[in-house]
Amino acid sequence: MTDTALREQICLLAKSLFDRGLTHGSTGNISARTGDGGLLVSPTGTSFGRLDPGRLSLFDATGRHVAGDKPTKEMPLHSAFYDTRSTAGAVVHLHSCHAVALSMMPDADPDDFLPPLTPYGLIKLGRVKLLPFFLPGDPAMGDAVRGLAGKRSAVMLANHGPVVAGADVEAACNAIEELEDTARLAMMTRGMGARALTEAQVQAVITKFDVEWDV
Repeated sequence: MTDTALREQICLLAKSLFDRGLTHGSTGNISARTGDGGLLVSPTGTSFGRLDPGRLSLFDATGRHVAGDKPTKEMPLHSAFYDTRSTAGAVVHLHSCHAVALSMMPDADPDDFLPPLTPYGLIKLGRVKLLPFFLPGDPAMGDAVRGLAGKRSAVMLANHGPVVAGADVEAACNAIEELEDTARLAMMTRGMGARALTEAQVQAVITKFDVEWDV
């Protein structure tokens, strides 16, 4: 994909997420690998609904900011995924409401944040790690992701929002949407005795779809 096409795709998908209420105001950030090993990143303080392809922050393959506006303050999060997951071609971070709400629940499982309600969350995300609360922009968030040694493609920042790495921008956006939808199902059915997938069904999905499943 050309640099121009990648810039346009980032902005198109970010606007789609914004238009459907998956992040709001100037929240959220997105990045993607360029063909030469650099990064295109959404600038700090910008809205997903109004990203300008020509003003995206550009980093070269050495990690040096070479063009565009000042990048998001959450760069340590993005860098941690790229540095620990060789398959990461894009990273998306949202402030989606249902995922944040689920992260506040006292029984949220730190090692397996999303309940297995449908096969699709398993397929697209594997096991999601719930990380503790950090101040926005705290480099310790990146340290926490590095501490997972590349074993998770998605994390949930408590009281903050999800972060997902994917093979490309479209894959990362699809996966983070699945995370929010699963969290929404969990909140909608909370306390109603919803039947989740059984352990045998979970294992069947993992096996059939070759899911990356860190235990």
